[in-house]
Amino acid sequence: MTYTSSISTDVFYPEDDGKRMAENTKQYCWIVIIKENLEILLANNLDAFIAGDLLWYPIEGDNVTCAAPDVMVVLGRPKGDRGSYQQWKEQDIPPKVAFEIMSPSNTQREMQEKRSFYETHGVDEFYIYDPDRFRVSGYIRQGVALLPIANMEGWVSPSLEIRFSKNNGELEIYYPDGRRFLTTLELNTRAIAAEEELDLVTQERDLVTQERDRLLEQLRAMGINPN
Repeated sequence: MTYTSSISTDVFYPEDDGKRMAENTKQYCWIVIIKENLEILLANNLDAFIAGDLLWYPIEGDNVTCAAPDVMVVLGRPKGDRGSYQQWKEQDIPPKVAFEIMSPSNTQREMQEKRSFYETHGVDEFYIYDPDRFRVSGYIRQGVALLPIANMEGWVSPSLEIRFSKNNGELEIYYPDGRRFLTTLELNTRAIAAEEELDLVTQERDLVTQERDRLLEQLRAMGINPN
């Protein structure tokens, strides 16, 4: 589905900031894990838009003030394709949650600048993960400010109800029902295992049905009505 808007403007809003989505495989992997698992989590919520590395313009007429969160979640806006997220065309609804995955070249100053941007433009939750140093931090809106979350271990997102934890230092994120966020490969492996288990159950059921029919036929051959 392609999302369209009836609002037009003469200002050009670039859909590419010239920056790479990720600098290495580890960073890219985590962006995909978070983005795709959030898609699964909110699959039945038609008014939950999720994007990775999409330029967000919060102010109409200003094509300079923008950001491209590694992953962002907008609650209250429909799913669909967009070249950029132009907030004034989206009932002026900002992203609710933003995620950043740090690469080796990122600095704490950059993360603070992102935090300031998200704070100014309405993000309610902001999470940062450094997969090289196994550091996860978060910020939650209190009034006009995004304030640090004191302890991320076991923290549950108020907006998404996902839980953050660590296992041997590595970040783990859990669905509200307790399932862990999985990689695409892990999801595929589990899907194949489930299909194989279903096939086995079907085969066993068919064997039971065949044996029942054989016994019924024997009873009929002996003149016994199985009914």
